[in-house]
Amino acid sequence: MKNNFKSPMLYAITDSRLLKNKSLGEAVREAVLGGADIVQLREKHVFGEELKNLAKEVLEVTNEYNVPLIINDDPELCLEVGAAGVHIGQKDMDIISARQMLGEDKIIGVSAKTVEQAIFAENNGADYLGVGAAFGTNSKTDASCIPHERYREIRNAVSLPIIAIGGINKNNISSLKELGINGVAVISAIFGDENIEEDSKELKKLCEMYFI
Repeated sequence: MKNNFKSPMLYAITDSRLLKNKSLGEAVREAVLGGADIVQLREKHVFGEELKNLAKEVLEVTNEYNVPLIINDDPELCLEVGAAGVHIGQKDMDIISARQMLGEDKIIGVSAKTVEQAIFAENNGADYLGVGAAFGTNSKTDASCIPHERYREIRNAVSLPIIAIGGINKNNISSLKELGINGVAVISAIFGDENIEEDSKELKKLCEMYFI
């Protein structure tokens, strides 16, 4: 059965290294209460059993609020803990293999920088695209910025939801309006501050103003 994925406006991506005196579960709860529509577990510094325990901790929160949990780059962990889906990059498992492995009921997001990558992802079963980097970012050192006109080009080529990612915050989000994107994915703009719920609320209001 095909999943009933709904395009998010505010896509929260975790990084527990940014947190100030709270657990990842607590932080995710605040982000969801503030308006995050979807959460991605992205803990590049955590592995094995510790990562699985973190996934379970976050999944307990997201299930409580009926918010999808996406696992970054790890279809096996997605299946093991029962998360809603995965997000894969161009250097990770390809979309065809991921869809075969996960089936139709799991959400699969794909990173794309070009129109060609976006079309390939759509034609082979992706549910949404993560496109960027929109701005410079410290969270991914190899994420070169794309021209903002690229968002319009990808929008004209595919019908999938487009989520902009990379260095987005409340001060620069307005420059992404009228590009045809559906929402934004943020890390430090949510989890890098003490007031996670308030930051999420502010970002969500801006998303509702600017995006389709």
